[in-house]
Amino acid sequence: MSTAGTSKIVEMSWDPITRIVGSLGIYTKIDFQNRKVMECHTTSSIFRGYSVFMRGKDPKDAHFITSRICGICGDNHATCAVYAQNMAFGIKPPHIAEWIINLAEASEYMFDHNLFQDNLVGVDFCEQMVKETNPGVFNKAEKTEAPGASIHGYKTIADIMRSLNPFQGEFYREALQMSRLSREMYCLMGGRHVHPSTLYPGGVGTVPSVQLFTEYQSRLMRYIDFVKRVVPLHDDLFNFFYEALPGYEQVGNRRILLGCWGSFQDPDVCDFKYENMNKWGQAMFVTPGIVVDGKLLTTDLVDINLGMRILLGHSFYEDWQSSETFVKTDPLGNPIDQRHPWNQTTHPKPQKRSFDDKYTWVMSPRWFDKSSGQHLALDTGGGPLARFWVTALAGKVDLGYVKATGQSVKIRLPKTMHQPEMEFEWKIPRWSNTLERNRARSYFQAYAAAAALHFLEKGFAEVYAGRIRTITPYQVPEEAIGCGFHEAVRGVLSHHVVIRDRKIANYHPYPPTPWNASPRDSFGTPGPYEDAVQGLPLFEENGPEKFKGIDIMRTVRSFDPCLPCGVHMYLGPGKELQVHHAPMFGIQNG
Repeated sequence: MSTAGTSKIVEMSWDPITRIVGSLGIYTKIDFQNRKVMECHTTSSIFRGYSVFMRGKDPKDAHFITSRICGICGDNHATCAVYAQNMAFGIKPPHIAEWIINLAEASEYMFDHNLFQDNLVGVDFCEQMVKETNPGVFNKAEKTEAPGASIHGYKTIADIMRSLNPFQGEFYREALQMSRLSREMYCLMGGRHVHPSTLYPGGVGTVPSVQLFTEYQSRLMRYIDFVKRVVPLHDDLFNFFYEALPGYEQVGNRRILLGCWGSFQDPDVCDFKYENMNKWGQAMFVTPGIVVDGKLLTTDLVDINLGMRILLGHSFYEDWQSSETFVKTDPLGNPIDQRHPWNQTTHPKPQKRSFDDKYTWVMSPRWFDKSSGQHLALDTGGGPLARFWVTALAGKVDLGYVKATGQSVKIRLPKTMHQPEMEFEWKIPRWSNTLERNRARSYFQAYAAAAALHFLEKGFAEVYAGRIRTITPYQVPEEAIGCGFHEAVRGVLSHHVVIRDRKIANYHPYPPTPWNASPRDSFGTPGPYEDAVQGLPLFEENGPEKFKGIDIMRTVRSFDPCLPCGVHMYLGPGKELQVHHAPMFGIQNG
């Protein structure tokens, strides 16, 4: 790029942005003259290698081992692994076991979305941050009344921002209490959080009782009372940013390429047989599917599975194209590509980072669209945006408390201690951008809470009927394959297992962050983080000397990259464009 004429390109890097053990880095080239990010690369400096050391392990232990992949969403991994084990072992859990797992996962969504939205993302919109980056916006916020004040209790938008100040803001502290409450809810069902102790292939070890479900219910109603204020508070805040900063809809905006693998099994339909996967996938209480340019391409989990491709691109690995093919066809006779997770072999190749060649340990998961012949860089919209978009368009979910209409999702919450009965409606937005990813996260807290009411009713009914057996006996087969599809808090999660001689021969978990944080793939297509930041207009009022990159940070965090809770910035005064090897961590430019 040239620095001549009206442009002055400056390299700026944020590394690490805390993700999984703090390994996410964002490297940019910014045109301050035209207030725009010209180029972005995302890096991950940690190789974890679960796909390597899972080989040879006992398949019964897969859920316990893979829950340690993450200290944030380990229960999502355990649940997804159990789904894959159920398929491989050919077992169907008792109904009450599925309701207990659904209750556990619903509380995980409530916990994680609440903590991330108001104690981490919220800081990017708090009084202290807005004053430092956009003092003009804060001055306007002081004079702008909050439309939902009668519900959430904050008179102006500035009052909302003050309530989000870390450790001092009232709403910030209240959200911390709610995260503890929802974690207790998970522990009632899963034994402990974040690495559950009562999830097993074929069911759960939790002892169901009226008292168990009542303990959960009492906490759930307190959470619902809280979430009735969460949704209008964030609606007011995010709508204000559209109004205060015309053009802000372009911050973090990218082509609508959304993937959702579905969540919450319906035990009346789900038998975990691959041959029936389309049927029980359609019955999930969050619908699986892929949305491209606003159109729903498929809701068939078999199609979703067959289209998965893992591309190397600019990642630190050797190719496995000529390695062993573990699975040639699926149980329905469909051919399985060599780049499918069932056939992937991990060959790590550490090397010096170069943005012209290899620069990250993250591979490039893509979904192959047969109709267009393209490998789509799907994103998850932070999780909730894709879940809502797919579920809304599919129009299949109707729990009484939650109903998909074809263009929206309606959520009905009953009367609680401090609030009357309320109905919220998430409507399909015009953009897949930073603010809409964040907005969906607030609405999905309400979705998860409303769904939990339905699961509670089902759990109580099983107990009252005396159907309290929670596990189905099984034998590990000599040879088998299995796959689990689920939604981690921040988006699509799949586990693929191949069993030979009653041992794991191949195992590949793909959580949402590899999809979102992937580098440029073999076709040169940037990953979603890169794509959302590249071309991003800058609204921060600071110049290069005091630049904090708030619009960039809001965009990256809107994807919920495994709870980023700190940033070290490599900046100093910045420097004009030149080719160099950037430091790995946040070393100040001397």
